[in-house]
Amino acid sequence: MTLSKKSVAVVTGAGSGIGQALALRFAQEGIAGIAIADLNEKGLEETFSMVEKTGVPVSKHVIDVSKLAEIQRFADEVIAKHGYATHLVNNAGVGVLGTFQQLSLEDFEWLMNINFWGVVYGCNVFLPILLEQDSAHIVNISSVFGMIAPPEQTAYCASKFAVRGFTESLRHELQETNVRVSSVHPGGIKTNIARNSRIGKNTPEEYKKQGVEFFDKVAQTSPEKAADVIVKGIKAENPRILIGADAKAINIVQRLFPKKYLKVFELIAGHKLDLRKK
Repeated sequence: MTLSKKSVAVVTGAGSGIGQALALRFAQEGIAGIAIADLNEKGLEETFSMVEKTGVPVSKHVIDVSKLAEIQRFADEVIAKHGYATHLVNNAGVGVLGTFQQLSLEDFEWLMNINFWGVVYGCNVFLPILLEQDSAHIVNISSVFGMIAPPEQTAYCASKFAVRGFTESLRHELQETNVRVSSVHPGGIKTNIARNSRIGKNTPEEYKKQGVEFFDKVAQTSPEKAADVIVKGIKAENPRILIGADAKAINIVQRLFPKKYLKVFELIAGHKLDLRKK
């Protein structure tokens, strides 16, 4: 078991959603320390106050995970405050709305820099620290969209498939070391990711409202439940953590129907999987 009273957890994207809930869930374990990071200073302060009340030592760090230098600064601050780190959760993520033709290359690069390179940078900088510990764990947040690829999600799917592939390969490379590695695939989680998503350069403004309405319908799992599943997965050293009944169903259907899973889901839903109203 990699999680103990001596653990120090590092969580990015901790200003809201799964990241915030996970910081609090780690605190419930009574671990030695938690370092939380986000670019959203208001949300980060909220999470910090909530965790601080538990009595677990906590530090807050305003960083942009798409910048390697800021991740390096973050690691330095973590060591200065906590002395070491045993758990790295690369959770920070964003969305962008629109089809591939509606997105600009800048939209695509912006999302990839956060969702994918943020994960790679985090692992690159913190892995040497983790390897020095008796027991450690890397947790990278992918998505069910790292297993299936519906329309209007080209950038997001590209990033989450990349996170999944990177994480699985890293896990195989580190299997003889003290560092366990897990990829997390949440289904619909009740967070603000849809509301906070960027509109593609040529995406109609009304798609944002439609996308939020669609997301609110399918997002059935609370961030608190997601955090609990992740912590249980860490304790079990589960290499692939699925969150929600929808994620488990998607995992099965895409395995059974790798070429036609979208049609299967559309038959189940009774309509095309398209955020736009017809």
